[in-house]
Amino acid sequence: MQVSTETIKSLRESTGAGIMDCRKALLDAQGDMEKASQILREKGLAVAAKRSGRATGQGRVEVYIHGEGKIGSMVEANCETDFVARTQEFRELVHNLALQVAATNPRWVSPEEAQGGDPKEDCLLLQPYIRQPDRSVQDLINEVIAKTGENIRVRRFARFELGT
Repeated sequence: MQVSTETIKSLRESTGAGIMDCRKALLDAQGDMEKASQILREKGLAVAAKRSGRATGQGRVEVYIHGEGKIGSMVEANCETDFVARTQEFRELVHNLALQVAATNPRWVSPEEAQGGDPKEDCLLLQPYIRQPDRSVQDLINEVIAKTGENIRVRRFARFELGT
C-alpha cells in the first residue's frame, strides 16, 4: 500500500511524531488516520514507560492568572535537560498544566500522594484534560515525552483563589 506524502504530513502535524513513525503507523493502519493516531499514542506510552526511571533535574515553573486576577496557579514540571525545558512543546505543556490546576483545583499530583478522596478527581495526572476530556493529563504528558524523548515529571503545584 502506498501512503501519500500529504497524508504523512497531516498525521505528523496533528501528532508531532516523526515522519518515519507516521509513515509506519499509516501503513500499519492501512491509511486510516484515526487508527494511525492511536498506534502513535500507544507507541508514546511505551516510550514514556521506558524513560520513567530517568532523573529529571531541569525544568520550568509556570504561573497562570485567570480572568481578573482572582484565581492563579503555579506549576513546577521537570525534564532531563535544559535544552528540552526551553522547547516550545515543553513550555506549552507546563502552561497547559498551570491552566488545568487553576480550572480544576486538584489536591495531589499523583495517586501515590492521595490521602482519601476521589483519585480521578483529586489527582492532577488522572484528571481528564480540560481541553480534550477524552484524554487524561498523564496522556498529555506522555505525548510530550514521546516527542522530546525525555522523561517529564510534574513535581508540585499550588493554586490560589482570592478570598479563600
